[in-house]
Amino acid sequence: MNLKNWLFLFWTTLVVGAIGSLVVGLLLQWTNTMELNGTADLLVNVGILLGVGIMVSVYSQMGFFAYMMINYMGTGVFSRTTWQYIQLILAALALLELLFFRTFVGREGKGTSDLVLGILLLLIACVVAYFKSKMTNRSAWIPTLFFMIAVTIVETVGVLKIGVDQATAWIVAPLIACNAYQILILHRVLKPRTQTA
Repeated sequence: MNLKNWLFLFWTTLVVGAIGSLVVGLLLQWTNTMELNGTADLLVNVGILLGVGIMVSVYSQMGFFAYMMINYMGTGVFSRTTWQYIQLILAALALLELLFFRTFVGREGKGTSDLVLGILLLLIACVVAYFKSKMTNRSAWIPTLFFMIAVTIVETVGVLKIGVDQATAWIVAPLIACNAYQILILHRVLKPRTQTA
């Protein structure tokens, strides 16, 4: 990946995060009947929502590049098949942590909220993995599933500790959007461009 490709990925992911945070934040505020006093309040509110989305997208990008390094090392140490099994097991463990262990073992989670988040994350991960494998090849299914489940759950640990459903939705929705965007666009960013004479 050259600097031009990285900058394209960086800026477009910032836009995805900002738009995702703005949309989810406004929906949450609309359902919460928040009152804004004038245009200045509205502009400040929009600015805060966009700023949080940008910060979430940067956090998502750190997780994405960390995943790429782990994947690179994993494929260097293990055979391709073994590394795929390891990713599948780690994704399942991360999902179990979110769905059950936080609530029943650690007594940290809120059972219903964690269950809904886990099921939604699994469904979104399967959809993203399906499209990624259609756009590239079948071997992309498990790495995409691992990234969308395990890495996203690791990235959401901080907001899950807050224990407020609205805050979780406000942070997790743009985070999932950024993660899905990055994994789905990666092959296009890395694809060598054909040179025309």
